[in-house]
Amino acid sequence: MASIAVSLSGMLGWISIATWVVVYSPQIYENFSLKSGEGVSIAFIVIWLAGDLCNLAGAWTAGLLPTMIILAAYYTLCDTVLIIQIYYYRWLNTGTLARPQAHHIENTGEATPLLSSSNGTQESEKKRSLKRHVLEYVGMILCLVGAGIAAWAISQKVQGVGGDEEPRPGEVVEWKSQLMGYCSAMLYLGSRIPQILKNFDTKCRGLSPGLFIFGIMGNLTYALSICVSSMEMEHLIANASWLAGSTLTVLLDVFVLGQFVYYRRRAGGVDVDVDVS
Repeated sequence: MASIAVSLSGMLGWISIATWVVVYSPQIYENFSLKSGEGVSIAFIVIWLAGDLCNLAGAWTAGLLPTMIILAAYYTLCDTVLIIQIYYYRWLNTGTLARPQAHHIENTGEATPLLSSSNGTQESEKKRSLKRHVLEYVGMILCLVGAGIAAWAISQKVQGVGGDEEPRPGEVVEWKSQLMGYCSAMLYLGSRIPQILKNFDTKCRGLSPGLFIFGIMGNLTYALSICVSSMEMEHLIANASWLAGSTLTVLLDVFVLGQFVYYRRRAGGVDVDVDVS
């Protein structure tokens, strides 16, 4: 039974890693497609970056595996890319890094509320477009699950070459890494607030739902990998900061997805040009 729990925990962990590798891709692509990053809150990315830096420091302090440290560094790189995109497109569109006063996103990206029409053909096309996006995300999620399981299987094969796996050492609650963990958890939670507030103005235009869908998937599989591994109090306390950050962030990400759904329905097919400055 214990071996099954360890295997399942390992699979979930690898699925989480696979998800976090691509979590930024939808928004980076969305910004590239629209030639604008104005749908994303700068404060959201900056605070998220601070959380990733704390995560990187915590991983380094705790002496985690090199792969985990590399992943943490990769997250900070992706945050930086998003920030560069935002300011680059501001410079490209306005000739200045100052925040645009009246910038409109006219493209209908995957995050733009669907526009209805009295025309039956356009209404049908709108429904097909929504179904297509849903199927695309379902397909991507299945691919990530498959990639995670494959990575886990490969890791098991590699470990098998060296013989039996050594028993896992007891949990150690080290205050420096714990402090970094709680700081990153608070920053991850706080980062969502500016984006939620911005969405009230932008109606989620220019924002990719994939960023939050994959974020939810990555956080859930990560939290589950910890809990499935062991439900002993010592284990949960040692991982409390990461569990809190993951599970609570999921709630806020679900709220953001709720905003997407709300504004799509509220648009009701009316072509509204939303100012996202």
